[in-house]
Amino acid sequence: MKLKVNKYLAFIALASLSLISCAVQQQQKSTRVTVVKKSETEPVTKNPQPVEQVATATDLKINLPEVKREFRAAWIATVANINWPSRKNLSTEEQKNEAIKLLDLLQDANFNAVIFQVRPAADALYKSNYEPWSYYLTGETGKSPSPYYDPLEFWIEEAHKRGMELHVWLNPYRAHHLSGGSVSSESMVKKSPSNIVKLKNGMYWFDPASVKTQDHVSNVVKDIVSRYDIDAVHFDDYFYPYASYNGGADFPDSASWNTYKNADGTLSKADWRRDHVNKFIERINKEIKQEKPYVKFGISPFGIWKSGYPSGVVGSSQYDELYADAKLWLNKGWVDYFSPQLYWPINSQRQNFQDLLEWWQDENTMNRHLWPGLNTVEVKATNRSTEIVNQIKITADVLSKNSVGAVHYSIAGLTDNSEMIPALKNGPYKEKALIPLSPWMKINKIATPSLTVSNDNSYINVNWSNSKSNDAFQWVLYTRYDNEWQVEILPKNQLNKSVARSKNGKNCNTVALKAIDRLGNESDHVAKKI
Repeated sequence: MKLKVNKYLAFIALASLSLISCAVQQQQKSTRVTVVKKSETEPVTKNPQPVEQVATATDLKINLPEVKREFRAAWIATVANINWPSRKNLSTEEQKNEAIKLLDLLQDANFNAVIFQVRPAADALYKSNYEPWSYYLTGETGKSPSPYYDPLEFWIEEAHKRGMELHVWLNPYRAHHLSGGSVSSESMVKKSPSNIVKLKNGMYWFDPASVKTQDHVSNVVKDIVSRYDIDAVHFDDYFYPYASYNGGADFPDSASWNTYKNADGTLSKADWRRDHVNKFIERINKEIKQEKPYVKFGISPFGIWKSGYPSGVVGSSQYDELYADAKLWLNKGWVDYFSPQLYWPINSQRQNFQDLLEWWQDENTMNRHLWPGLNTVEVKATNRSTEIVNQIKITADVLSKNSVGAVHYSIAGLTDNSEMIPALKNGPYKEKALIPLSPWMKINKIATPSLTVSNDNSYINVNWSNSKSNDAFQWVLYTRYDNEWQVEILPKNQLNKSVARSKNGKNCNTVALKAIDRLGNESDHVAKKI
């Protein structure tokens, strides 16, 4: 009996070893299959492209190439009908046609943002709750377009349709421009005389030290941010006016200054003026974020902070003349992007483009976006288009690789110079680009889109959607032909694409998609093997 038991136990042990051996072989076999599958899915390339971190998609685990990021914007000035509308008596249809023509030009040149002037001088190129319709629209202050439409609403819709951001450009303190017709009863000059002064050149200016001024401009900004689907608010370089506007005389704010002194104020007049502007900039930034955290705040100050900064630079001092401590605003991070107007050429001895850009970059201690303003219209250079292209190349070398960009003043430099667009499209703007990321601005993570693929004889039909339809501002579509990826940036209203089954003898084997939110953040990708 004991012998039989021992034989039985030996038999069980032998069977167990056999089962373990089979399990190991099966596991090794399974591992070999996984390796083969990965090899088929991810062929080795001889010249691999830069890749981001691997993420698990719906059907495939793949590496996707990085998408180019660069901010490319143009200012569109409405004051004095500089850029749009070309005349103040155009019909609604003519105004719309001109706008579409400008936006199409920017889209074709691979721009991704437009900075549109909606408040040239205490007026509005939109239905404002605080200020009159602009003289530059109809030739009459307070008169709405006829047939009626809201120009800002139209510009936003058309820009977004083309995958471009729309930044609203406001002049914070100018109350009436010389080109704005006579001062009528509809003008803010008549409606708010207690905090507006007249300059010797005939312009009118809000007193920046007045609480009434600060509250009024704040209400104007909040009104726009709350009611319109904008991407950013943008201030230009006019704070206190340039001295030449008042014949070299001091700004006429004696009433508010005396009130301050009589209340035992201790600041010098210059510091007192700067203090009001500083507090106003900080306030506007906070109020924008309280209303819509994803709306950026940008400023394009005069390109020189003070003469002698950096060493060798000579020119006007915005710190002393405009009472604008732009360096402080950048140091404090009160802006999301800064576009100092560096309107001088690379070889300038007194105001050198690269020296100034490097100085501003050194002052960008909070790592905000620094996208310089370029004088595309009239930079003093033998060949203007070559100069602008070279300046863009310098920005790519000087700025953080995560936040390259520039703003062109103005779109007339593109429309009136036949060489400019080809120079950009054959050079730095050859391919489309997403806007750089703004990591200090928080927004809910965008949902992964859904993707379906169907085949016909010659094309692969790709369709997609997002589970939260308002999340996506753009889409990035990836198609791989053999080992070569192709990348397309598409506007949010495009939800399908037919892609060729083969190109240059290479077959399409993979399609992938990401949704992009309005701050440029990417969703997880979804991918399909063909």
